Amino acid sequence: MLRRLNIVDGKLVESPNGSGPVAVYIAPDESERKYLVDQLKIDEHTLNSSLDPDEVSRLEFEPEHIAMIFKRPKRYSAIDNFLFRVGSAGVFMFKDHLAVVLAEDAPIFEGRPFTRIQSIQDVFLRLIYRAISHFVEHLRGINQISNELEQQINLAMENKYLLNLFSLEKSLVYYLDAIHSNNAVIEKLKNSAAKIGFSQENVEFLDDMQIENNQCIRQTEIYSQVLASLMDARASIISNNLNIRIKTLTLITIAIMLPTLVVSIFSMNVKIPFQQHPHAFLIISLLAISSSIIVGILWWRRKW
Repeated sequence: MLRRLNIVDGKLVESPNGSGPVAVYIAPDESERKYLVDQLKIDEHTLNSSLDPDEVSRLEFEPEHIAMIFKRPKRYSAIDNFLFRVGSAGVFMFKDHLAVVLAEDAPIFEGRPFTRIQSIQDVFLRLIYRAISHFVEHLRGINQISNELEQQINLAMENKYLLNLFSLEKSLVYYLDAIHSNNAVIEKLKNSAAKIGFSQENVEFLDDMQIENNQCIRQTEIYSQVLASLMDARASIISNNLNIRIKTLTLITIAIMLPTLVVSIFSMNVKIPFQQHPHAFLIISLLAISSSIIVGILWWRRKW
């Protein structure tokens, strides 16, 4: 699918006539791939890298354009089961137009970064800046989910909550790798600013973007370390909860067994006390109830 965007009053808007300096190819079909390779001279391997979620970020200089592959978080859905995934995107900047290649439709042009656009160079830089902001938003969500799962683990013994935490920890590992990969691209963009033709404002924006990305890296590392360090403690909590439940069930079983023992003794077919007593049934019942009360008192006094 192809979308065309124009720059109007500092914003990107859909082009009604199918023309514009920014072309977005979403899961390009065979004809669109052929146009990108044959007409725009985009390397086929680089084009495939734009659609490969496992591809690393990089910046390449071609004779007629600049190719950038960067990482961005995929949109999360319930079927992902607490696993946050990472995707790739390709941006190909020519002299007068920009081609963006995505494996799936995503809101990559939303947010405050796209409010003051003056040129395709601005769009080129703000695409990766939007990816950084998207990572930060997902990190906040991961932190909230982690706190909720921790509360569930403290109350329940089910393994699913612990497995969900494993998924979150795995997501943070992927995120950290992707953000580090983007940082290498930002560094190369800074070093090649003069070659690309960035303005002074673009260079300053690159500095701000690198600071934001470094903060994102640090935040991801903190969340990852916290999850990793607390996994053993949370597993111990589950084990401790299980021991408490087993102890409670054992005490309840003892409290039930003692009255059963009393009744069983007086049910034997031999001569026993109270056999001829007119209130034998009442006496045996009181003995059975008393045994449970004694266990309950011991339970309370010794804080079992």
